[in-house]
Amino acid sequence: MSNTRNTQESQDSQESQNSQNSRKSTDKTAEDRPSPMEVLRQARGQLAELTGMSAESVSSFEQTEEGWALEVEVLELERVPDTMSLMASYQVELDSQGQLTGYRRVRRYERGRSDARRPGGR
Repeated sequence: MSNTRNTQESQDSQESQNSQNSRKSTDKTAEDRPSPMEVLRQARGQLAELTGMSAESVSSFEQTEEGWALEVEVLELERVPDTMSLMASYQVELDSQGQLTGYRRVRRYERGRSDARRPGGR
């Protein structure tokens, strides 16, 4: 009977330890994941480094199964007057750690022009 009790106590202790290790692993993963603001900053910086153009704004931002998806507005060609400058929207994809995995230009437009193709762009 003493042997059965020791075996049960050993199993209970092992289950408790596994539960604690599982919680620590989950907590560590959450701690390692960057905050949304950190992701935004990283995305802007990485895109600027790759394209040589700095981001003016982020017009779309969402978490996906793979990580993050953003749409970033950049100044591609500065003109005078400023309303004639060429802007571009870039779709940017990042992994769950905030590292850029891909980008592409999805739209190019003059700063002063609205886009009739998009809702509210009249």
